[in-house]
This record gives sequence, structure tokens and C-alpha cells, in this order.
Amino acid sequence: MDADLTALAEAHGVATWYEDWHRERRDVSAESVIGVLGLLGVDATAPASVAAALTEIRSARERHRLPGTVVVRHGSTEPLTGTIHLEDGSRVEAAGQLPRDLPLGWHRLVTADQEVTLVVVPTELPEPPETWGWMLQLYALHSAASWGMGDLGDLRSFVEGSRGAGLVLLNPLHAITPTLPVPASPYSPSSRRFANPLYLRVADTAAYRRADPPLREQVDALRPAPAADGLIDYTAVWQAKRAALELLWPLAGEVDLTSDPGLTDFATFCALAESHGANWQTWPAELRRPDSPAVLAARTGDRVAFHVWLQQLLEDQLGAANQAARDAGMPVGIVHDLAVGIDPSGADGWLLQDVLAAGVHTGAPPDAFNQLGQDWGLAAWRPDQLIETGYAAYRDMLQRIFRRAGGLRVDHVAGLWRLWWVPPGMGAAEGTYVHYDPVAMLGILALEAHRAGAVVIGEDLGTVLPVVTETLERMNMLGSAVLWFTRDYDDPAEGYLPAADYPRNALATISTHDLPTAAGFLIGEQVRVRAELGQLAGTIEAEQEFADQDRAKLLFQLTEEGLITPDTPAEEIIVAMHEFLARTPCRFITASLYDVLGELRQPNLPGTTDQYPNWRIPLTATLEQVLADPRVARIAEVLSAKKGETRG
Repeated sequence: MDADLTALAEAHGVATWYEDWHRERRDVSAESVIGVLGLLGVDATAPASVAAALTEIRSARERHRLPGTVVVRHGSTEPLTGTIHLEDGSRVEAAGQLPRDLPLGWHRLVTADQEVTLVVVPTELPEPPETWGWMLQLYALHSAASWGMGDLGDLRSFVEGSRGAGLVLLNPLHAITPTLPVPASPYSPSSRRFANPLYLRVADTAAYRRADPPLREQVDALRPAPAADGLIDYTAVWQAKRAALELLWPLAGEVDLTSDPGLTDFATFCALAESHGANWQTWPAELRRPDSPAVLAARTGDRVAFHVWLQQLLEDQLGAANQAARDAGMPVGIVHDLAVGIDPSGADGWLLQDVLAAGVHTGAPPDAFNQLGQDWGLAAWRPDQLIETGYAAYRDMLQRIFRRAGGLRVDHVAGLWRLWWVPPGMGAAEGTYVHYDPVAMLGILALEAHRAGAVVIGEDLGTVLPVVTETLERMNMLGSAVLWFTRDYDDPAEGYLPAADYPRNALATISTHDLPTAAGFLIGEQVRVRAELGQLAGTIEAEQEFADQDRAKLLFQLTEEGLITPDTPAEEIIVAMHEFLARTPCRFITASLYDVLGELRQPNLPGTTDQYPNWRIPLTATLEQVLADPRVARIAEVLSAKKGETRG
């Protein structure tokens, strides 16, 4: 690659090569680098434009121009001069270096010729407590009171019956675009800043309580019948809940559209989407900018107020679930899940378009399981625009989530260091990595978690740079230790790691939503399903042999730990898996209801779309049955008792 193009790419954090899953160097094509630079607003299509862009960068360096945001760790004495306008309104002078005792927070630094955002972030979070809990796909719950899927009323009931757990880890509850059909995946949301109204319990609203008996009867009659195929029908659930909430809307009382402009912006998107379709990129031209006169005129409508009200109801019901966690004495409480990105056609794609890379798709480079690479179809932050805007959108997202969370799991946490960008028109394997400022991304995450008194868990599975796991540990953020993946990689056979050798700074689980359940693993259900769907990379015989060998390795390790014998039945082996996790030094241990209840089907089968009912599989037991199930009680006893024995 041309030296000037390489220098320009490096200046903008665009990788010109990377290590693949074999730890071998892979050079990125010039076409891909040029395409990604274009997404960052940098013209690199000709030598002259590359030279001009490099000249501009050198000129800024020579003038000692500060970036739009300066992020420093607490106690740092960076060489800066100017007046610091602190968050509390007071001022501090920096004469050559920052004062060591600057408080944590969002400040402004005014120099002789610039004014920039100055963020002072923690060096680390408080040490997380040691506890155990439940890993819950909330939509999969169903009770006598819920409508077609688990809801926030079910969450509150589950928390109240959680048998001494210290946390409940949820799937993402991010907002949808309120149009039909409703997509099933919680990992491709319309907005990560707001919540999904499908999780509302209609009967728990103040408007329902105020309704007279005939109106309540009319609302109750809208409850959807169970789907004929036994799966969750999100579209039918939303149609029913929307109709019920519209009946109750006249009883909502006055809705304030001025107190939270960001919420009103989101509600405006929802109202416009109902009229013009789910994809804002196809709306009339005058509506494609959220600050246009036509959009500003639409911000006061009744439908906007309706969607503001829905979010207020969600805050109320999430608050009730969090209060139940506090009342139960949970040291952590409810932990939310942050998806790695958003649907570019949704609310955040419209509202935050100035800080997103238009047209990019995030994904992953080729690896052993996805040899063509992965294109997730999700939008990505522009790192340069985050810096220039003081990370305002990132800050707002985190503050809104932490307002209703005792903790946050960050999906694909390595994305806070770098993300794989696929330029428009290219295949997933033809992308490259774009780097972010981890001091800023991790530091701001730590700042907002610290202020909320929340814990942070990073999903650092798969091939990640060592610095990711090392930094999480240094900052008292937890990594992830999944039984299926935690191996002795110094062993040629890659056997399972003994419990005592697990990392301390981690959340330990048997599986994840993308992997086989405990019962499924024991019978090779993942091989059967993939063979049935034509998803196997090799022959069914080879895949079955691999699955059999892997199961034998696990059973060997459980036997070595003294947890099973050759004649231990499958249900007891699943208990032994939980006992194994309880012996690890990991700070958090969570049990999934899919594993505890012996469910065979995993929630999501990567590599499939309509071939498999991803995110639509309810638990076979009702919530009432789950709370009374002796298997749930036994696992709770195992995790809490073993925790006490091994950690004192």
C-alpha cells in the first residue's frame, strides 16, 4: 500500500493490516481503506487528496490544536494550560498542567484559542461484590398475567422469587421501531437509549387502575391467544398491547413534552415512523433531518405525547422491578445488556446520524466458524465525531441505561477498542478495523457506572486483544468465562480448564444465548438441528464425532472434580455443571433457566434467520411453575451454599 495512504489511515485509526484467527498477518486492500476513510469524511481517492489531508493533519499538530474532547484519568497531571469550568459551576486554573485533584465529571477547558470538553474519569470502579444470580431471556417467561411474552411484571415477580440471588442478567430491552412487523432480535434495536414497549404490563399502569370495569373488560379482551406454533409472535403482542394502551390513553393525564427533549425526539421518530414507515431513509426529504422545520412542527402532536407516555410507563415498571431487587437485598440487582450497535434505519440512526458513519455495516473478519466474515448490518459511531461532540450521544445512552440498572453487560466489549467496518458494496471479509480511544470509551463507561453505583461486565469471548481483558481487570470490570469455551489451551487436546484455574475477574456461565443449552450439549442437539437446517460445515458424522469428543472431555473434567460418576444421569450432570462453576474463583456466577430446566433448544442459532425460531422460543414452563420448580430451588441452593464454602 502507498506510504502516504498508510500514514493517512493510521492518523484516522483505520487499520491497514490485522492478525487473523491463525495469528497471521492479513493486509487490507487499498480499496477497503479508501472506502472506510470516505466514511470518516476523508477523501483518499487520489494521491493529491491524500497529500492534502496529510498536510491538514500536520498543520493541526504544529498549531498544537487540542481535540474536541480531552479525557484524563482521575489524579492525572496532563500538560495543559487554561481555565477549567467545572461541572458544579466553579472555575480552576491550569498553569502548565492539570491540577491533580480535579473532580470526576464533565467539565470545559478554555485555552487561549479553544474551548473543549474535559472529562475526568475514574482509574477503576469499586471492586464488585461476590455473588450469584440468574441469566434471563425475559421475553421467554410467560405467566397467567402476561400477554404472549414475558413482561416487566413477570420480571418483578421473578425477582421477588429469586431465592437469594444477587443479580438478574437480562437480554437487551432496547426500543423497537413501533411499526409492523416487529423484528425478533433484541440485538438490532431501533434505539439503545430507550426501552421496548412490548415489555409493558398493561394491567400495571395507573391508567388501567383508573379505568372503569367496562373499559377494563374491553382492554382484557385484547389479550392475544397463544400462537398456533407455540412460538412468540412479537407482532401480535404489539398489536394487542398498542390497541389496549390506546384505549387507556385518554386516562393518562397530561404528558410533559418539554422536560426531556431527547425523549421527545425519540417519540417524534416513533410518530413519524407510524405515518411514513420504519426506515427514515425512505421518508419524504423534509423529514430526514431531525432538526428540519417539518420535524420541529411535528414535535407537539398527540401521537408524540403517546410515545412519551409509553416510555414513562416503562420507566415506572422498570423502577418497580429495581425496587423489588433492592427489597430482596440483591447486592447488584438487575443487569441490562448493551447491544453492540443499532439498526441504521431506526430511531438512533435518524437522531444521531451526525455521529454515525453513514452506510457502514459493522461485523467481524473471517474466522474458523465464519470463513466469509460477518456483516451484522449495524451502524457504528464515528470516532472523530464522538470526539468533536464531547461524546454527548455516548454519554446520554449510558446515563439513560444506568438510570434503570444495577449493572451493564457490554456485548462485544472489544468494540470499545476497535470495530470491523464493512464499506458499502463490499463483502464482510473486505472490511477493516477502525480504532476508538479506549481511554475515553472505557473511562466514560466507568464514570457513568461509578455515578450510578453499578457494575460492568464485558463480553470478551472469542479472539480479542489481550489488552481488552487486561484493562477490564485493571478497572474492576468483569470479563466473561463460559464453560464451553474455558479450555486449557496449553493442552494439545484443549481439555476443559479445572474450576480452580478460572479467572477471578469474570462472570461464569455454562452457556450463552448463542450456544447449546446444557441438556442440548449432552445429547448433541446442536448437531442435529444444524444438520436438519443444512448449516453444518462438514459431514454430520464428523460433526457428531467432534461433539461426542467434546462431551467426553467435559465429563472427564467433572469426574476429575469428583462431581459425577460414570452412571450419573443427565439431570444430575447438569447440577454438577453448576457445582463446577460454584467452585471457580469467579466473582459472579449465573445460571440460565434454559439450563436449569433442561431445555433443549437454544435461544438463538447463529448463521440462521428464518430457518430457526431465533429469539421466539418461550420456556416450556410458566413463570408460576418456574418459581415452584425443585430444580430451580436446588440450583439456587448449590450456588449460594458452594459460594460460601469456597469463598468463606
